[in-house]
Amino acid sequence: MYKVSVCQFEPHLLDLDFNLNRMLEMAGDADTDLIVFPELATSGYVFQNKEELIPVAEDVQTGKSFTAFRKLCAQRNFSVVYGFCESSGDKLYNSAALVNPDGSVHVYRKTHLFYREKLFFEPGDTGFNVFPAKDGIPVGLMICFDWQFPEAMRSLALAGALIVAHPSNLVLPWCQEAMKTRSLENRVFSITANRIGTETNLDQQETFTGASQILGTKGEILLRLPTDSEDLLTLAIDPLLAENKQVTTYNNAFTDRRPELYRSE
Repeated sequence: MYKVSVCQFEPHLLDLDFNLNRMLEMAGDADTDLIVFPELATSGYVFQNKEELIPVAEDVQTGKSFTAFRKLCAQRNFSVVYGFCESSGDKLYNSAALVNPDGSVHVYRKTHLFYREKLFFEPGDTGFNVFPAKDGIPVGLMICFDWQFPEAMRSLALAGALIVAHPSNLVLPWCQEAMKTRSLENRVFSITANRIGTETNLDQQETFTGASQILGTKGEILLRLPTDSEDLLTLAIDPLLAENKQVTTYNNAFTDRRPELYRSE
């Protein structure tokens, strides 16, 4: 069995030190193999301009968050996925990093930017890839609004993901339910780590929906948090169940596909 954890908390806007320390505190002595934290967990979310993001933007190899998580993952022997503002030259990306106990790191840059994110971040250029987490378990990364596009999770599943880690800052009411279908149609586990609270920055304000969850390969809710409280919860799954794509004796979710008949435009 493989222990997976979802962490839900309320980041402070533009306060990297507080947010990082809070995540390290919540991870604490967790008995787990993989923890997923929310989108932009190190920076908060409601920005006014690109300039205010510069102090909390990080290079993944040298940033304070990566350095801290690399140390924690080595000490505790688990993998971590967390959302952060990535600095790359003069560009900023809404990114997620997978950090492993062996010190390896893999980065995904958000493909489908939501609402005012387009004012601050470059569209992601990494594509949808699957990376080895602890014990070599194939984990796919997507971020928040990627849920709206079935191609995102399907791409990860076709690439061999058994678990999809989904850091999020959800404000619309549909994602948690829609992810049931995403897990079902792809027969993979999914971990949606959402934040809570209302964040205000001058005339901009967003309220986040919480309800972070872990779903099984048939879209069933294995674990769901409340909408308004912080917590880190863990359960044990068998990732190899996601290798089975059979729907009935005669139907397979992947081999029954007929991509030659599907529209791509």
